Amino acid sequence: MDRLRAMELFLSISQTQNFSETARSFGISATAVSRSITELEKDLDVKLLLRSTRQVVLTEPGQQYAQQLEGILWQLNELRANVSAISNVPQGLLRVHSRAMFGLRVLPPLIAEFGKLYPDIQVELIVAETQADMRRNQIDIDFRISPPVEAGVKRRMLFQSNRYVVASPAYLAGRPALLKPEDILDHDCLAYLWPGNEYTWIFKDDEQTQTIAFKPRHVSNSGNALLELARLGEGLALLDDYTVHEDILHGRLVRVMCGYRITNTEFGQGMFATISDSPIIPAKIRLFLDFVAERVSGPELRFTAYNNATLSPPLQDAL
Repeated sequence: MDRLRAMELFLSISQTQNFSETARSFGISATAVSRSITELEKDLDVKLLLRSTRQVVLTEPGQQYAQQLEGILWQLNELRANVSAISNVPQGLLRVHSRAMFGLRVLPPLIAEFGKLYPDIQVELIVAETQADMRRNQIDIDFRISPPVEAGVKRRMLFQSNRYVVASPAYLAGRPALLKPEDILDHDCLAYLWPGNEYTWIFKDDEQTQTIAFKPRHVSNSGNALLELARLGEGLALLDDYTVHEDILHGRLVRVMCGYRITNTEFGQGMFATISDSPIIPAKIRLFLDFVAERVSGPELRFTAYNNATLSPPLQDAL
């Protein structure tokens, strides 16, 4: 019995609860998966799974074994990566996770440029608004807007950013002035989707911090969608400065309430590159991280990196 492979198969089944899905991901038959699990159970002398035609359920020993296996297999993968890094050969698969605005508009042209320099490194880019579990999802680099809080990782801050309230000139024409925080209640606001039913923006000036709750006109879990809605004149949007810099320069959007710092979460956010905390950083991770940092780090480069992202001609014309 290949004990390591059997352990990997069991961990996959514990996560998917599906023999067929595990078999597809490992490129083997469901029968081979079942045989490996049976041999593993015999070797451990314990029942790990309860199987029926409809579902797969972990026994209590199976649940405990899966929890321990996750950490063990992660450490083995880290050891393999660290040993490979000693050779300092930049090659292999690099799994990158990023928040959507940065991942869709900043990273693709950088990945293309990086690929020309290091053709033996394949970058797999996963774009999502939710935070990645780096260990469970085997992510090498995670680009986040907030600093990491979990143990076992380290961060590199690429830049800090502010958030601007913006709207199209057409929307603002003839509407009430925006001078103080409560003035947004006289306007249509575009909100980022959060759990719960309350939407708030936090305003801060030299003297005080004020939180304003409002009923949004439109809601989305995509910053790109909110940006496009603002361009279309649907209302006020709260977006990171580097994502609207070009629109403001070309008059597609207007920044309002410039005397306030504004957020919907917390101040002092930006872009953080997060990696696993290990004694040796694999060459592929170190090279890509340094490559991106050289092109986006600092208060000015973040604007040029976003602005240099290529827009297709139809969209550019529409803007």
